Amino acid sequence: MVELEADVLVVGAGGAGMYAAIAAAREGARVLLVDKSIVGRGGATIMAQMTVAAAIGHEEPDSWEEHFRDTVAAGRGLCNQELVRLLCQKGPERILEMDRWRVGWARTGERIRQVTAPGHSKKRCVYVDFLNTGPAVAATLQRQLKRLDNVRRLSNVAVVELLVDDGRAVGAVGLDVETGEWAAFRAASVVLAAGGLTKLFARNSASANMGGDAYALALRAGAELVDMEFVQFFPIAHLAPRLVGMDPIMWDPFRYKLGGRLLNGMFEEFLDRYGSADEGKYTATRDLATYAILKEVEAGRGSPHGGAYLDFRHVSQEALRQAFGPVIDRLLANGIDLTKTPVEVAPMAHYHMGGVRVDGRLESRIKGLFAAGEAVGGTSGANRLSGNAITEALVFGEHAGRLAAARAREDAPASAARWVALAEQTVKELVRALPEPGNAGAGKGGGKSPAAVQAELQQLMQEQVGPLRTGTDLKGALARIQAMRREVLPRLTLAAGAVPFNVDVQDWFELRNMLLVAEAVAQAALAREESRGAHQREDFPETRNEWERNLVVALGPGGELLLRPEPVVTIGKEGATA
Repeated sequence: MVELEADVLVVGAGGAGMYAAIAAAREGARVLLVDKSIVGRGGATIMAQMTVAAAIGHEEPDSWEEHFRDTVAAGRGLCNQELVRLLCQKGPERILEMDRWRVGWARTGERIRQVTAPGHSKKRCVYVDFLNTGPAVAATLQRQLKRLDNVRRLSNVAVVELLVDDGRAVGAVGLDVETGEWAAFRAASVVLAAGGLTKLFARNSASANMGGDAYALALRAGAELVDMEFVQFFPIAHLAPRLVGMDPIMWDPFRYKLGGRLLNGMFEEFLDRYGSADEGKYTATRDLATYAILKEVEAGRGSPHGGAYLDFRHVSQEALRQAFGPVIDRLLANGIDLTKTPVEVAPMAHYHMGGVRVDGRLESRIKGLFAAGEAVGGTSGANRLSGNAITEALVFGEHAGRLAAARAREDAPASAARWVALAEQTVKELVRALPEPGNAGAGKGGGKSPAAVQAELQQLMQEQVGPLRTGTDLKGALARIQAMRREVLPRLTLAAGAVPFNVDVQDWFELRNMLLVAEAVAQAALAREESRGAHQREDFPETRNEWERNLVVALGPGGELLLRPEPVVTIGKEGATA
């Protein structure tokens, strides 16, 4: 077992993880930045092509308070306002710091260009031209990392368990994806920045490593989760015709730059039937647009492939090229001429509003265990405001990294001998949990590979825990997920042979996390007997005042999930937590 030591361990190296590592290093901490993919190339940030919300006021007068109000309104009464305040107050600082680092925000003269996105009352969202926002942010953070001598970067290492000693996070153990070797990381603080859970769904915009790792790691370490029932589906993800080598959620910036009419299969505008007069101006929030599209399909008014039309035929070729340059040529190479033919779009799992329950320091109830980016739960409530995702990555990454470094300075970690014993025992338990290689798997898991069960889980979540839910579907999904977790997982078939490059072993640990997190989503969705934001219960269609509270999830002593309601965290007029 390889052993490495640092002051701060950061798990996940997307935008939030990289910013956390930078912030901790600036405080003088020794940092280990670990990712199951390639540092800076995994996670959601690098895939993002859209906007970043911050009240910098370069296009029109704006304030963090107005951004705060818009975020809370979008969250349908469930936002943790302490976290929203942090997001909105610190957002401008992070945007301007990224500007000093030459990220390349689009400009008009000396001013950073800003546009209006759904749910925003002002032109507040910055971007990098030609659908390059996420890649530019990721590349900029990578450049900053390379300048820091006190950050060690480890790619292709999957953290599979956190180490907790006497209620305090003291590191983690992981599996080297390439060699199959175990690694143990000793640290005085840990930052979870391993992203969301949208890989749980068959139709998703996730990178390969968004299977809910951060949430499962936190639960098993003794931390709590919150708002797990709220999965955001991106309403206008590409459906048809076939699109090769381009992001399926690319249509958002086309709409906010150029307009674009959202039409049903009868070529009628329809959002006004569901409470939002969109009229090509792109004002409908994502939860409402998702619901409206699915209801039109359900009523037999969908497009041929089961979605809606997005129509840009009123926009000239010149205007298209001025806005998106070489992207138009890539679309033409795919046989898509927006001046002649509308495209079909449909909802796709895109973001998770829930996550690790933290305080204003972004610290969980486990001392020294912090969360950042999409791993944090509670900020967005029942629906995330468009443009806030990368802002969360930057703001929460910096905040968690800086405070994790401060926490690491406060307390001496456990003795080396005690820590080694804990790490070795944890690895032994993990190895024991794995099915034997070549296991024929007598019983319910026999003959199935972890990858096959992952695919089964994704289809189950898509069909029964998707945007439109019923108690009957949720009960059926929950029962199947529990059976998969307790009966199927231990009996799966793993490929025989050497441990190095044994993908089945990696898939098994990922499936272990996915099943635990899927159970949390389904159980919370079943418990919330109302419709609110991204959670739509067909059998409880009304939003109910008594459900203006958060559902908190914890792991019981027997591995069962425990749910309880908690009041929403609000802030008073003086900024104090109420």
